[in-house]
Amino acid sequence: MYIPKAFHVDDLQVIHEFIDSNSFATLVSTVDGVPFATHLPLLCDRTRSPHGVLLGHLARANPQWRAFDGRREVLVIFQGPHAYMSPRWYTTTPAVPTWNYTAVHVYGVPHLIEDAGEFSGLLDRLIAFYESGMPHPWPGVLPEDFRDQLMRGIVGFALDIRRIEGKFKLSQNRSREDQQAVVEQLEASADPVARALSVLTKRHLGLNGRAGGSGRHAEVIPEG
Repeated sequence: MYIPKAFHVDDLQVIHEFIDSNSFATLVSTVDGVPFATHLPLLCDRTRSPHGVLLGHLARANPQWRAFDGRREVLVIFQGPHAYMSPRWYTTTPAVPTWNYTAVHVYGVPHLIEDAGEFSGLLDRLIAFYESGMPHPWPGVLPEDFRDQLMRGIVGFALDIRRIEGKFKLSQNRSREDQQAVVEQLEASADPVARALSVLTKRHLGLNGRAGGSGRHAEVIPEG
């Protein structure tokens, strides 16, 4: 991923929290020599390696898992809040339209979880993770034969993370006044994704209130 220095995120705790908050991912690999993607929820286990391990499952009918041979690397994309930026929001000029966004790319080699007990435990962990915010969490209890039948239709895997790229493009290349103006516009948006971006921008840039800035022109940093 192309990451200008101003937008680069390398704090592993920040990245792990981002993955937890935006865990519905895109898994990209090749199948029969062509790009192939699956959209799926993933769980990040931070205890099993320096960068963590991603855990998930695919439908057995999905051909992507058949390329999980323990050798070939795959890409997993986690995307967070994003929104259009209008030049009319900025106090500094000249300015052009752009798009602010947040993303983490994870690279690693997946391997299948063959042990039935480990696979069953993974499913329980996934259920507990996604049910944790519910007022009355579903306990995950199913008839044993029904659960066994469902498990035969899916394939569990673990991906040891070898490399992580974090990119938060949050107007770091703009003046402090522009950053504050962007946050105010996003906060007033009817789009909940834009409002979520305002929260992340304030936290990441330390914008707890209106801050003074300097200069009429923003630093020129390549976009993208």
